Amino acid sequence: MKDNNYKLEAAVWGGAGEHGRSCYFLKQDGLSVLLDCGVKKEGAGSYPLLLEEDVAELQAVFLSHAHEDHSMAIPFLYKLGYTGKVWMTRATAEQLPSYFTSWRNYVESHSAELPYQEEHIGSIRIAYLDEEVPPGEWLDIMPGLRVLWGKSGHLLGSVWLLLDMEGVLVFFSGDYSVESYLLTADWPSNFPVPSQRKVELSLIDAAYGIETEKQEAKLACLEKLAQTTFLQDGKLLLPVPPFGRGQDLLLWLTITFPDIRVMAEKEIADALEQMLHWTDWLKPGAERSIRELLEDNRICVAANPAERQAFLAQEGPCAILTVDGMMQSALAQWYYNKLRSNGRNTVILTGHLAPGSFARRLLEEGADAECRVEWIRYKVHQGINDARRMIDALDSTYTVLVHGKKSLTDEVAAVLAGERYQGIHSLSPGDSILITD
Repeated sequence: MKDNNYKLEAAVWGGAGEHGRSCYFLKQDGLSVLLDCGVKKEGAGSYPLLLEEDVAELQAVFLSHAHEDHSMAIPFLYKLGYTGKVWMTRATAEQLPSYFTSWRNYVESHSAELPYQEEHIGSIRIAYLDEEVPPGEWLDIMPGLRVLWGKSGHLLGSVWLLLDMEGVLVFFSGDYSVESYLLTADWPSNFPVPSQRKVELSLIDAAYGIETEKQEAKLACLEKLAQTTFLQDGKLLLPVPPFGRGQDLLLWLTITFPDIRVMAEKEIADALEQMLHWTDWLKPGAERSIRELLEDNRICVAANPAERQAFLAQEGPCAILTVDGMMQSALAQWYYNKLRSNGRNTVILTGHLAPGSFARRLLEEGADAECRVEWIRYKVHQGINDARRMIDALDSTYTVLVHGKKSLTDEVAAVLAGERYQGIHSLSPGDSILITD
């Protein structure tokens, strides 16, 4: 199709107007692709609004990173008839098996079944972006479709994508952050679009709505609350995902509280080890910090009940990092039950808390316990200032704000409209945008 006579449909199958099940369907003439295919961790799990007839016709799927809200519905595509490749980085592919196991356990804990089988997980045809081209170089996927990628700073292996679909440029931020202690991020405008071309559509992470607080302010609050806990010989519990902010917070703890013992679950330490195999994804100095962290004798790595019990039995203040930021797992709840009866102890929640999750209930409904439960978000997404900076850099014709519940993206869209920004959209699953010329 000619550049001056194109037509692009962008449909939200999940992820805009909500936190979770990221999934965006793009169709341009006879070409159709999908960006992410995740789940929402509510109830027994919520899946994208997949249309079987469109899934079977997909020609390519791109995965921004391994987190379950972006990846765990990919096998469902193969059950519905997709036979093509899923493009991702090698680091993302290495993380996926643990997420499939975790998601299966979560669904079964709700006495439910996955909508796909093991054979569909095994059917995934993985292709590696980073083994074909480096960041900032175009990769031809098929006639009429090419992609350029960059590191998004959210997770090891996480990327943003710029697609060229028959001359129509579409940008997808994935989950984007420049505020990790360890991970580097590429800025999209450092890789210019082809001459005399304009990005027509951008899907931009605006998960934190109109929030403007910087990471430093959040860490100052976290430090104050942790310090209060430690001064009264309490134990601090930090439930975190196995990959992502857990590694940042482990490093932050050892720097901020050099005299405090720390225990981390083996999955968190293993993820640190994994990062050493992917040093191109790290900020300057991060490799050295990770190696020092892995050799730090203040840190106990727990892999079994005996090691956990022994650590908790010791006197004095300490910090504990366990996996599962929403505390849905039996292990996270075991730690809580061990600490809940002592008013000197504190649980700090640092990420998204889905409605109905154990952590959300503790925070909203209170707990029949003496320990303190607080929520201090650690930034791994964009607030309005971050989103505005990205919008300015890309200067797209249309922008869709994603990864936040509708009320949050409505607020961002209203603020930007008041600043005379054009083409800003806050959408919901089932909505679509049609771009014509």
